[in-house]
Amino acid sequence: MKKINYLILAVVVMAVAGCSTSEYYTLPAKEFSEVDYKFPVKFEQVKNINIAYIDEGKGENVLLLIHGLGTNAKSWLKNIPALSENFRVIAVDLPGYGKSDKKNYKYSMSFYGDVLSEFLTNLKINKATFVGHSMGGQISMVTALNHPDKVDKLVLISPAGFERFTEGEGDWMKAAFTIELVKETNTRNIDVNLSSNFYDTPEDASFFVTDRIQIKGAKDFEDYCYAVTRNVTGMIDEPVWSRLTEIKNKTLILFGENDGLIPNSYLHGGFTCDIAKIGESQIPDNKSVIIPKCGHMAQFEKADIVNKEIIDFINE
Repeated sequence: MKKINYLILAVVVMAVAGCSTSEYYTLPAKEFSEVDYKFPVKFEQVKNINIAYIDEGKGENVLLLIHGLGTNAKSWLKNIPALSENFRVIAVDLPGYGKSDKKNYKYSMSFYGDVLSEFLTNLKINKATFVGHSMGGQISMVTALNHPDKVDKLVLISPAGFERFTEGEGDWMKAAFTIELVKETNTRNIDVNLSSNFYDTPEDASFFVTDRIQIKGAKDFEDYCYAVTRNVTGMIDEPVWSRLTEIKNKTLILFGENDGLIPNSYLHGGFTCDIAKIGESQIPDNKSVIIPKCGHMAQFEKADIVNKEIIDFINE
């Protein structure tokens, strides 16, 4: 059990935070469709999949915000208002997450890249800057490699994909991370264990906990659990660390100095800045920023810094 708990802390980016409180045990169940995103939600059908998304702001520059493992478009709540003052900002729910369809899809990084490329085409957007957090960062890099015509610049926030895992490490993680593990994560573990996403948990981050607890009662919760487990396999099976030199896009790399998930503390240990240097040294055209006193969910914990860095980067 100890190994599994470490795996949750070190591999998964399910983005919940806070201290365990008794009120969490009495929360009513919710369907994914009932979760309040604070912004209007639209839908677009891609490959017979209904994709939910937030679409705010206007302008020639389009930013496509791609969430990490286990989360959804709501993880960008602190970024959409500031960024949409300058650009058109689209935050998607990836297939398997949030208000988007959840079925037996492939759930590989290339699958998501194909979906997002067609999504932009359907919206008549020629190119967008891909802003990806964690797994979303790996998806962004894979899409830039597979669909270079659809990706303008890259913004990688605490990205998965730089850290190298051996075949044995990957096999162990895939075997350990099961649907049952996700389904059976209890309220206390949701609340306490996954607070590792933050260096200093913001007071307004409690919805990461409450939303996650409430959707356990959703009719398609098991389909969500399946997506999460297949995504772990997808990240392992489609690494990008060996292809970083092939990325031709101008790239902004943002890491929290105190990221508790990257590098994997159980398998590798070490310091986040060392992982950041991998991308900095290999992606040909990049700017790398380390944010002090900041954890894995940098766009939420240090939103002002992240927003300014993105705006300045796009306007260069």
